[in-house]
Amino acid sequence: MNSQRMKELVELLNKYAYDYYVLDNPIVSDKEYDLLYDELVALEKSEGVVLPDSPTIRVGGEPIKEFTPHTHIKRLYSLDKCKTFEALIEWDEKLKEINGGKEIEYTLEYKLDGLTLCLTYENGLFVGAATRGNGAVGEDVTEQVKTIKSIPLSIKYKGIMEAQGEGIMRLSALKAYNLTAKEPLKNARNGVAGAVRNLDPKVTASRNLDIVFYNVNYSEEEIKSQAQMIEILKDNHFKTEKLLVTSDINRIIEAIQGVKRDELDFDIDGMVIKVNDVKLREKLGFTDKFPRWAIAYKFEAEETTTMLKDVKWQVGRTGKLTPLAVLEPVELCGATVKKATLNNYGDIERKKIKIGGTVFIRRSNDVIPEVLGVAQELDGINVPKPQYCPSCGSKLEEEGANLFCPNEYGCTPQIVGRITHYASKDCMDIDGISEKTIELLHKKTGLNSVEDLYKLKLEDFADLEGFKDKKPEKILKSIAKSKDVELSKFIAALGIPNVGKKMAADLADKYQSFEALQNATKEDLALLPDVGELTASYIVEYFIKHKEKLSHLKNLGVNPVYFSRSGGVFQGQKVVLTGTLTSLKRSQAAELIRRNGGEAQSSVTQTTDIVVAGENAGSKLDKARSLGIKILDENEFLQHLNS
Repeated sequence: MNSQRMKELVELLNKYAYDYYVLDNPIVSDKEYDLLYDELVALEKSEGVVLPDSPTIRVGGEPIKEFTPHTHIKRLYSLDKCKTFEALIEWDEKLKEINGGKEIEYTLEYKLDGLTLCLTYENGLFVGAATRGNGAVGEDVTEQVKTIKSIPLSIKYKGIMEAQGEGIMRLSALKAYNLTAKEPLKNARNGVAGAVRNLDPKVTASRNLDIVFYNVNYSEEEIKSQAQMIEILKDNHFKTEKLLVTSDINRIIEAIQGVKRDELDFDIDGMVIKVNDVKLREKLGFTDKFPRWAIAYKFEAEETTTMLKDVKWQVGRTGKLTPLAVLEPVELCGATVKKATLNNYGDIERKKIKIGGTVFIRRSNDVIPEVLGVAQELDGINVPKPQYCPSCGSKLEEEGANLFCPNEYGCTPQIVGRITHYASKDCMDIDGISEKTIELLHKKTGLNSVEDLYKLKLEDFADLEGFKDKKPEKILKSIAKSKDVELSKFIAALGIPNVGKKMAADLADKYQSFEALQNATKEDLALLPDVGELTASYIVEYFIKHKEKLSHLKNLGVNPVYFSRSGGVFQGQKVVLTGTLTSLKRSQAAELIRRNGGEAQSSVTQTTDIVVAGENAGSKLDKARSLGIKILDENEFLQHLNS
């Protein structure tokens, strides 16, 4: 009886893990999962038996003494590389020549920047994992790989299979790890390599690794194409990424150009192009080192090293001070980098960063890179901890690893930051009110609060640089229009700590009026999904502290209105916008989706229901096609809204 229950629990828990870690679609609460998991642990203890695919083996066992060699069933090849589209076109032309001038169908996939791993399955069960090594022989890392929660411990296929994938540390996992790590990791690649090649599996488990599969290295089943191979992997619950299939090399190049690395939660250092047809691969064959039927297009490096010259401190709208690294200019991703972000003073101490020392920097987005840590331990000057606000001179206050200026209403960067946030597109959406405009009005008229926006007159814009013709009138009309704002936007505009756009929308749906939200208790708020006790405290404290301000806004005519999201044409659907829309702004389209019961998402996943594609849609459209997601153009989207 107990053994049957154990089998049921293992099957159920593995299904829940697949839904959560592979499909990114959890179907049970953490509490429910934990109860079942604890039941399984208790049964295993009482019976003295652990099933080979039990999720309890993922936590990491005892340290191993050494890595042992593992011989792969089939050799794992590395790939030839190119750095220009001209070289890629030459490669295509060469293959076509070998193929008698016939068109060739290719696949395109991410070149993940991690650690290559090969997993072996026998009779449907995971039996071992190894690094690539020299291609023929790698190192056995079975105990370490067991801790990766996205790998299937059992699969449908009952023959012998080698599944090849890339072990990765997602950038979100890297960031979370470094927040508490005594020795922060320099990058995600080092994070996964160091974790898998650590003799203690518990260290591996602490890194929260992931793995993405792209190749069946060996199978007793005939596989005819790369596309079929990916489907076989998916069918056996291996996590995969998007795959483009095309015979047009120019389509390949366009897709590569459309890749937005800064939108991904993992590192890639290029794209991989493969011949889709397996029989044609056999015809094309191999060189001494590489398969002729595949090539990697390499991106420019996203990381480099340079000297830290100084650290400047910036004050945000909440009063929090953020350090800005001043760097010796260095080339990175085709641009000259002179500055980079640091998180806080605690981050500086943890990373042992010194002025005059050499640091690793990485492009975290298209705007400004991030300092990852020191490249080497050198003499330098410790970064001094500031005692006074660099803007207003107020004595700073310390909260954990962060420094704050308490002068909320007398510190210019805080004033300008709050009003800029309030007027932004995702909040009150006031056209013409930029950070620069607010700085000018603050200096000339004493604009000190969001309430002051509603007191502005035409004469306040007189003699301001760049404010001629009808521009001031348009700004004043936009300010007046913002008084009848949607409730969720108004909540987001207030700048309550931890309350972003999504939570603001959820709070609006729950309370449906601003007065009801103001009267909500901490206990009631804490029970809401994603809120919790800390954010509930922030919300209640904000309303107490800013009662007079909120009353003033009401007297000035600001009247947030709730728009029900239930019963609309997108009810319960997750919708992604991509490309340029001609008839309305992206923010307006997202608002229409929300008003019609849908959820506007930023990225395409397997849970996405619809993708709305405007002009020059890129990688998100490709991913939607590969996943078979419904796609609407702009006209179809508008027609859908009016149906």
